[in-house]
Amino acid sequence: MRVLIAEDDPVSRQLLETFLRKWGYEAVVTADGPQALMQLRQPNAPRIAILDWMMPGLEGLEVVRAMREIEQDGRSPVYCIILTALNTSDSILRGFEAGADDYVTKPFNKDELRARVRVGVRMLDLRQKLAGRVAELEEALAKVSTLQGLLPICSYCKKIRDDQNYWTEVESYFEKVSDAEFSHGVCPDCYQAHLQPKLEQLRAGGTGSTA
Repeated sequence: MRVLIAEDDPVSRQLLETFLRKWGYEAVVTADGPQALMQLRQPNAPRIAILDWMMPGLEGLEVVRAMREIEQDGRSPVYCIILTALNTSDSILRGFEAGADDYVTKPFNKDELRARVRVGVRMLDLRQKLAGRVAELEEALAKVSTLQGLLPICSYCKKIRDDQNYWTEVESYFEKVSDAEFSHGVCPDCYQAHLQPKLEQLRAGGTGSTA
């Protein structure tokens, strides 16, 4: 997975790049806010961004706000981790209110940073699976919507007329327009009206043959 680094301090930037590559991520390195935002606006933008709060041009929180506005137009979300030396509750709250997903205090602990990045990967995976579930639900609802409105059915044989003006069995029609599968049974009314008399005739006939 590609991870963006936005850090104006060269020592911290080099450490971040070294750690990320060691952990198996592809690091995209930038030195300020405008460079970071330019990378995140690309079609194949990194899905995770580690942004220093204090940077020239644009601060990390400004980059986050800009990304959240872009995502409202349908762009895939970016998991944003803020690097900050400000560890007060007010500062952390400001970061979350700006749209940050997580934060790491400076000087950062590499094990903590690695854990935070892993959380980001899991969150993105969950978002992708959720989006897939939503798409499946929308497809299912679209199939159900095709059954709305008038549905011509024969009063005698109960066949249904489809969109191509062909008359087909009820089972065949619903199997074609949905994922439903049929199992056969006998309702109580039909049992009494049709099946029970036949069973009684069979019993009577069997009794007569043995008498």
